[in-house]
Amino acid sequence: MLRRLYDWTMSLAAHRQATRALAGVSFAESSFFPIPPDVLLIPMVIAERRRAWQFATVCTVASVLGGLLGWVIGAFLFETVAQPILQVYGYADKFTEFAARYNQWGAWIVFMAGLTPFPYKVITIASGATGLSLPIFIVASILSRGLRFFAVAGLLYWLGPPIRDFIERRLGLVFTAFVVLLLGGFVVARYMF
Repeated sequence: MLRRLYDWTMSLAAHRQATRALAGVSFAESSFFPIPPDVLLIPMVIAERRRAWQFATVCTVASVLGGLLGWVIGAFLFETVAQPILQVYGYADKFTEFAARYNQWGAWIVFMAGLTPFPYKVITIASGATGLSLPIFIVASILSRGLRFFAVAGLLYWLGPPIRDFIERRLGLVFTAFVVLLLGGFVVARYMF
C-alpha cells in the first residue's frame, strides 16, 4: 500500500497542476492546514530536479502569504476564528501566558518555528494576536521559510538520483521518520506552552 501511495504521489508531482497544488498546500499550512508542504515539495523535486529552485520559491512565497493570513486571523479575528483553531490544536488555555513571553522573543520564535516541524500556523496566528510587528513577522517568515524550503530543495537537487534510490529502497523507514517528525512537532508544540 505504501508503494502505491508513493507511486501515486510521484505521478501527481509531475502533473501540470502540481505547482498550483504545492502553492495551495504551502499557503494553507501556514494559517490553518495541518499537513506540511514537504509532502508535495519532496516528491516534486525528486520527480523534476531541474525545477527544485522554482518549487522552493513557490513554497516560500505561498507560505509567507499564508502566514500573513494567519497573522490577520490572529490580529482581527482572534475570538471568532483563531480561538477555535487554537482549541483544535490544544493551545487555547495556555495562550495568555504564551502571549507575554512571545512579545519579548517574537522574531526569534517566528524564525525558529519556520524552520522546524513545529506547527507554523500557531505562530502566525499568535503573531497577529499578540501584536507582533508586521514587518518583523514578514522578514522572519521570509528568512526562515526560505531557508527551510531551499535547504530541502537543495539537498534533494544535489543528492539527486541517489536520494531517490534511497527513498525508494527504504520507503517504510523514510515514511516512518517523516510521520515521527511531524507528530513530534505537534507534541513538542503542545508541551512548549
